[in-house]
Amino acid sequence: MRKICSLRYALCPLHLGIIGLGIILMFSSTSFSQEEKEKLSEKQAQAEIVADSSQYVIGPEDILYIHAWKEEGLSRTVPVRMDGKISLPLIDEVRAAGLTPLQLKEVLIEALKKYIDNPNVSVTVTEANSFKVYISGQVKTPGVYKLRSEVSLLELIAMAGGFTQWANQKKILIIRKENGNEKRIKVNYKKIVDGKEPMANSILKSGDTIIVR
Repeated sequence: MRKICSLRYALCPLHLGIIGLGIILMFSSTSFSQEEKEKLSEKQAQAEIVADSSQYVIGPEDILYIHAWKEEGLSRTVPVRMDGKISLPLIDEVRAAGLTPLQLKEVLIEALKKYIDNPNVSVTVTEANSFKVYISGQVKTPGVYKLRSEVSLLELIAMAGGFTQWANQKKILIIRKENGNEKRIKVNYKKIVDGKEPMANSILKSGDTIIVR
């Protein structure tokens, strides 16, 4: 009887160790899963955020909500097609790309005046999908980032999780397309951080590709 008891008590620390290890592994797994969920929800939120009506420039693939006061037949959610246009009753097709929501609002009001007395229209960007920048190379989370407006290189690097240990922070390349031409901009991240290079040099625009070597 004593031998059984002593054996049982001798195994107790081992049992406790196994249980403790199980708890640690379970906690680590739960923590990792939650972190992944947070990253996913954050990326989704970036694509489904209401854009600034006075500054955001509408582009293809954006989703707009057009509300015409007292005209429920005209109020609807519409996608901006790849040709930059949207389709609405009465006025058919309207170019939306290249305009801010406030500018598009004025265009719609003028177009609807032919059919409605004193039209009252609002335009809301419910999904900002057109403002994209691309980052590749030595950052922790390379990929495509959907944004609401222009951001700085410093902000994008932070969004991408920062540099890897192999990144050359002094030689970052921004490739930009302007008027059909490709423009290459070399940026020294460290000089910007130290205030030795103007922050304006690192402001990104839609369609920019950033390469961190």
